[in-house]
Amino acid sequence: MISLPRILKGKNPGASKLRELLETRDIIIAPGAYDALSARLVEAAGFEAVYMTGFGTAASMFGYPDVGLLTMTEMVDNAKRIVEAVNIPVIADADTGYGNPINVIRTVQEYEKAGVAGIHIEDQVFPKKCGHLTGKELIPMEEMIEKIKAAKDAKRDPNFLLIARTDAIAVEGFEKAIERAREYYKAGADMIFVEAPENMEQIEGIPRELKGIPLLFNWSGPGSKTPLVDINTLRRLGYKLVIVPVATLFTAFKAIREMLEIMILDGVPLKAIDKMVDFKEFVSFIGVPEVQELEKKYVAKSKSK
Repeated sequence: MISLPRILKGKNPGASKLRELLETRDIIIAPGAYDALSARLVEAAGFEAVYMTGFGTAASMFGYPDVGLLTMTEMVDNAKRIVEAVNIPVIADADTGYGNPINVIRTVQEYEKAGVAGIHIEDQVFPKKCGHLTGKELIPMEEMIEKIKAAKDAKRDPNFLLIARTDAIAVEGFEKAIERAREYYKAGADMIFVEAPENMEQIEGIPRELKGIPLLFNWSGPGSKTPLVDINTLRRLGYKLVIVPVATLFTAFKAIREMLEIMILDGVPLKAIDKMVDFKEFVSFIGVPEVQELEKKYVAKSKSK
């Protein structure tokens, strides 16, 4: 007989901290991280939360596009590394939940066990696509509602943030996206993520139509379907959480490409020294001095015996 995932209960420090931030901040900015190092940079810069980007995870770990090629365990593994690297709450992309409502139960449990503070699950068919690519397809609204109910029941800690994402604007239009969003919130989602609004009218219309519902805004960057908007406008409109998934990834991509273009011409990057951090600065950031202190405390003593 198949044993279904058990729904266990317990505390999640990251989830509690994220809830505290949601209650005490008018708006939260969560820059995207695609690995542990980028997450540590987010924390060091002073941000109070970090977002594990699925787009960036696929691109950085495998060189894949965000079209549903990564498994749940691969995504959770990256989330776990990021959680262990920082002391701020981690919000993570959980794609479609990786299956039906029973799969969603396990997905929630695995992300929670990894220490993630919250996830978003979307209403696309699997395999999904990045919200700013064409050719998306949706599951029926009723099916997504059951996934949300299962996810809510599966939460070990009630503070774990369950974000329901709808990609309906591109497929069914704005009004249907709002309808789906309302029903997802009624089903038990803690926050709503209406993906890829296409103009300022829609950006303004989402909080107006979903008044009183906590909202996530995806600041997706240049070239995406969503217009670029400043943080004060998002604050005024009432968005509660702003994720900036790919700014770090795209910046790193551009910097690496420019460095390699210099090297292909000159062999070594003497003309690009100003683009690099100093060796000592980097090794200090990643913790070499701390390791050296531990070596003095433990390794030296063990060798002297």
